[in-house]
Amino acid sequence: MKNLLIYYFAILVPVPIMVWSVFNDKMLFVILLFSYFIYRKFTDSKRLIEKGLIQKNNMWKIFIIPFYTSRFFKELYFEK
Repeated sequence: MKNLLIYYFAILVPVPIMVWSVFNDKMLFVILLFSYFIYRKFTDSKRLIEKGLIQKNNMWKIFIIPFYTSRFFKELYFEK
C-alpha cells in the first residue's frame, strides 16, 4: 500500500456501506463501526510497516496505545 490512492481507496470503501446501514439497521451500523476501527488499525499498520516506519513486532502498539498513529499523520496521509 505504498501508493497513496490505493490507501485512500482502502480506507474509504467501507464508508458508504456504513452510511447505508445508519438508515436501515442501527445494530448493523454498530457492528460495522466497530469492525471499521479494527480494519483501519490493520490498514494503517500495514502501510507503516511497508514504508519502514515501524517494525512488524511493534504492530501491537497501534492496537493498544490510543492515537499512536497520530505520530505518523504526515507519512500516512500525505507522503507516497
